[in-house]
Amino acid sequence: MTRLTARFWVDAYLARLRFQDIPAFVVSHGDDTAGSVLVKLNTLDGQARAFTRSFDLMSGERVWAELASGTEAGVDDSIAKQRGFDPDLWVIEVEDRSGRHLLDQEGLA
Repeated sequence: MTRLTARFWVDAYLARLRFQDIPAFVVSHGDDTAGSVLVKLNTLDGQARAFTRSFDLMSGERVWAELASGTEAGVDDSIAKQRGFDPDLWVIEVEDRSGRHLLDQEGLA
């Protein structure tokens, strides 16, 4: 199975969010080809959640797992630690008061 480049996936994800009128932007531009992607959901009330792609060991499928949740500052600290481990990491920030991130939709894992 051919894997999409990180840049292609990010561009497609941002387009899907735009179609739903959900503001999002690139906070950190990772490696275009093989960078990992982290998505921060900012609910604009001082709270946030961060998601990272991982593998479900039971099914073998790629899934989005919650990396951190809580105050926005706390989530930002977790993201900063991840960026320290992985300089090729993409960070996408999604801003939605309703908590929509679309990561649970088919085709985004």
